[in-house]
Amino acid sequence: MSAIKIIAIDIDATLLNSNHQLTDTVKNAIKSASKKGIKVVLTSGRPISGIRPFLKQLDLDDRNDQYVISFRGGVVETTSGRIISARSLSYDDYLDLQNIATKLGLHFHVESSERLFTSDRDLGKYTIVEGYLVNIPVCFRLPDELRDETLIKAMYIDDPERIEEAVKHEELFNQLSDRITFTRSTPMYYEANPKGTDKGSALQILIDKLGLTQANVMAIGDQGNDLSMVKFAGTGIAMGNATEPAKEIADYVTTDIFEDGIWNAMAHMGLL
Repeated sequence: MSAIKIIAIDIDATLLNSNHQLTDTVKNAIKSASKKGIKVVLTSGRPISGIRPFLKQLDLDDRNDQYVISFRGGVVETTSGRIISARSLSYDDYLDLQNIATKLGLHFHVESSERLFTSDRDLGKYTIVEGYLVNIPVCFRLPDELRDETLIKAMYIDDPERIEEAVKHEELFNQLSDRITFTRSTPMYYEANPKGTDKGSALQILIDKLGLTQANVMAIGDQGNDLSMVKFAGTGIAMGNATEPAKEIADYVTTDIFEDGIWNAMAHMGLL
């Protein structure tokens, strides 16, 4: 019998193909594993609003015995909405992060569980796309208006070359390193979460609750924000379209999103 009891799966460019769609082959593979008692945990930087449509497609939504990790590990909950763990940025964290965005001239936004907030009067094109992609309203707010909001994740979100140039200013980001974890999740995104928050630490919280070990976890991802969970899992798998750092730490590299990489990974591990 397989030791794998949890399959943690990233969403963008892992679960979904380049058209942001879930193929029938991958969908059926996940449903097959779920019927065998394996918990499939969608693990994403998205808010829950951007995950729920895929939970529904996989018959995992609105259940007390199934789990989801959102905001890059910021929230761990059942798919019925019962919170197991939640971490948020302080208002001072937000102000300091916003100050860096102003200094570097970057588009910037923060997310609560229900809203995406930006103080950019000229909305960035990626912020607009992000709101659409994850099914969350984009709201303009001045910094003072966010004092009482629960802000879970922040994002510097701009053209890849602007983000690339920004991350070279290590002295600015290092000033916050004692309370903020930064991650380059895509070429356009540089994300900020409370210190120590990532997908790997969220999986640790989940397995502690379920009485499982790292050996019981298989994780599949492709980008920088997946490194912690691919490294954490007893079986870490990188997509064929993954970054080189993800492939280097993975136990196995599967095919890419165009060749149903999740199906091949599960078949390789004898889970189908």
